Order: sequence, then structure tokens, then C-alpha cells
Amino acid sequence: MIKTKSSKELVRGLSLIAAIMIVSGSMIGSGIFRKPASMAEQLMSPELIILVWIVAGIATLIGALSIAELSGMFSSTGGQYIYFKESYGDFTAYAYGWSVIAVVQTGSQAAIAFVFAEYVGFFFKLPDAPKFLQDIVVYMPFVGNINPFADFGTKAVAISCIFFLTFVNYIGVVFGGFVQSLITFIKIFTILLLTVLIFMFGSGSASNIYTGFAVPPEVSSNIFVLFGLALAGAFWAYDGWINVTYVSGEVKNPQHNVPKALFLGTLIVIGVYVLINLAYLYVIPVEEMQHSELVAATAAEKIFGFAGASIISIAVIISAFGALNGSILSTARVPYAMGRSGLFFKSLGKVHPKYATPHLSLLLLSFWSSMLVMSGSFDTISNYVVFAAWLFYMLGAYGVVILRKKMPDAHRPYKTWGYPYTTYGFIIFSLLFLMNTLISDTKNAMMGIYLILLGLPIYFYHKYLHDKIFNKKDKL
Repeated sequence: MIKTKSSKELVRGLSLIAAIMIVSGSMIGSGIFRKPASMAEQLMSPELIILVWIVAGIATLIGALSIAELSGMFSSTGGQYIYFKESYGDFTAYAYGWSVIAVVQTGSQAAIAFVFAEYVGFFFKLPDAPKFLQDIVVYMPFVGNINPFADFGTKAVAISCIFFLTFVNYIGVVFGGFVQSLITFIKIFTILLLTVLIFMFGSGSASNIYTGFAVPPEVSSNIFVLFGLALAGAFWAYDGWINVTYVSGEVKNPQHNVPKALFLGTLIVIGVYVLINLAYLYVIPVEEMQHSELVAATAAEKIFGFAGASIISIAVIISAFGALNGSILSTARVPYAMGRSGLFFKSLGKVHPKYATPHLSLLLLSFWSSMLVMSGSFDTISNYVVFAAWLFYMLGAYGVVILRKKMPDAHRPYKTWGYPYTTYGFIIFSLLFLMNTLISDTKNAMMGIYLILLGLPIYFYHKYLHDKIFNKKDKL
């Protein structure tokens, strides 16, 4: 718990280790335990599955290294919102900030919380809503029908977890950072331990991992589309690295520590993801993996029976809990920065007088994340989050190009490795990924776009009407 003499500023209380744990802990959440099943169904090839994790990891690392240059230049709380404001201006900055609130981070929190609740359901039978509530259908343009009260027990647990962690971060960033570091250490250790145990005691086979790149005809005939869809799943599992930039204003020596945290945290996750997927495939043939939604529990059950599945389910619960905490801790800093800059409701820029946290932003985001939990299942939510997130990752990377020209003499503690080739390569890769997603997964891509566009009236109000209206009231 933090107390401060100032009620107007956030506290710089996060160390380099805490920053690295925010990067790694925000990434390692639910995706690594759920997405391998959908990838197996899409690709039906263990080599392609591993390749997807490597390609997505490298792309994520290059994107993180590009954004790291901007994080070194600007140390203010708000992350990419601040970078967009400097590189593109108010409109793009607002569009990004709104997307974080409407879908990118709140949708991510909803999906992570949903997986947390699913694994809780491994131990407890969660109640269903009455049938008349389950039958309620809400139609959204371009998206289709949504059943908000379907799978209600899972959704209720997910929402409860969101509100509990909101309270944890409401009472202090140092306490929230400590919780994040502790849980991240636990879950990285657990995943690595599971990997070792699978290879030591699992009755698996190397032939499950290497099949000579044998690909079924239904996959080879549509490989680029399917590979792109599998990438979306991997990108979901890698998503969250940007979170540390949101709390730059609360990291010690942010110009050096934030870029280091982005680089080291992303490398850690790439290594962990590739190793655990090799272990999954070692004991679960790809034909079987596609039917295993709780793939980590399935792998452990093959070695230790039901007890092993129970232990891993607990580990997944802890992992999702930690990722959700990291997201909640960091995301609230975006509407906080928007409120401070006058492009959003100014009350969101307030700091709690006792705890020195952006308390109103935390409450707003917890409410909206809970609404998104009601909107759909894990896969539905995660798919439209990825499209919206990568749209802005692409723009963020191009922001490096803009600011190299706009502010050539600005101090850059870190410069993007391999610039301009890596940066332009990332931009082109992101554009191709977005185009493939828009064509092959139109429904979820449109959901992301739809939620972003909903925020435009609020922008024009705060940009052009708010001051005029209130100035007239003052004169009266």
C-alpha cells in the first residue's frame, strides 16, 4: 500500500525486475494454455505449429524493439497514447486510447478472466442462468448474435476476478507490482517444470514433433490463410508486452529500464512458449491436441493422472490471475493520460489522494471488461482483440519513422536495432497479417473496428464542443 504527500502525481516505485515481470507476466496468461488446440485444428502439422510460435515471437520482438525506441524518448505514463500524440497528433492518439478502453486491453482482460474461470470450473461445477436468460439474444451489426447470459457461471467467476484485482491495484502500484512479480516467477517456474517433467516422464514420441512436414491436403491447399489464422492465436498469447509502456511514469529510470524490460521480457516468453509447445506435442499427437481445449491439463494428466491435471489447472489459474493483474495495473494509465491531456473525461486523470493510483480509470475499465466478458467466449473475444491491437502496433512502428524525421535531434537512449529494415519489415508484416485477418476472419475483425468507431463522437465532443459549452455556462 502506498501513501504519498501529493495527490496529483503517480509514484515511481517499479524496479527493472518489476518492469520485466510486467512484460512477461502480461504475456504469459491464458493463450499458451488454450490456443495450441485451435492451432492444431487449423494446421494439423506439429512443425507448422512450432513455426507459428517462432514467427509470431520474432515479429513480436521486432515490434517491441521498435516501440522500445519511443519508450526511451518519452517517459510519461500512458505509453503508446503519448507516442501517438507526439507522432500523429490528437486524433490518432485518441483513437488508440479509446481502442485500449473499448477493446484492446479490456477485451484482453475479459478473455484472460474467462480462461481463469474455465479452469476454476475444472474443480467446481459452476451454475447456469435460468433458461429465459440464456435465451436472450443481442444482435450487433457486422458481428451477429450475442448471448450475454450463456455460460453464466463461468462469466460470473471471471467478472469477480476482474473486480478483485481492480481492488488490489486500487490500493497501490507498488503492491500491485509486487503481486505481479511474485505470480510471474511462479508461473514461469511452473511452465518450465512442466516441460521438464513431460520430457522426463511422459510416454511420448519424437515422431509427434517431427513428421517430415507432412501436411494434409485440406491445409496445403489453403496454407497461407490458415497460417495467418494460427498466427492470430499466437499473437494473442504473445500480446501484453506493450503494457509496461503504460506505466513508464511509475518505473524507476524509465528511459533505460523500459526498453530493457521490453527486450528481456519478450525473449523470456519466446523461449518459454517454444519449449512448452514442444513438450505438449511430445505427449499429445496433433490429431488429439485439436480436441483438447485445456491442453496443459491434458499433458499433465497423461503423466500423473487426474492429480497432475489438477495441479496444472491450479498453475493455469495462477498464470491467468497474474496476466490479468498485469493488464489491470497498466491499462488504467491510458484513460488517466487521456483525461490529463483533455481528450477524454478529465475526472479519469485524477489520482487517489491516499493510494496515489488512477482509481477512477481502474473502476471504469473493470466495468467495461466485465461487459465484454458477457459478450462472448474466450476465442471470440481474443480474436477481435488481436486485430485491433495489431492495427495500432503497425502504426506505432511507423511512428518511429515519423519521429526520426520530426525529431532528429531528440535524445534516444535506445535506437531500434536494424532500423530501417526491421521497422519497415514489421510494418509490412503487420499489414499483410491485418489484410489476411480481415478477409479470412471478417466477423471478428469488424467487431474490433466497430468498437473503435464507437468512440469517435466522444472525441469530437471533447475536442470541439466541451470547452465551448462550458465556457457559455460560465458566462451565464
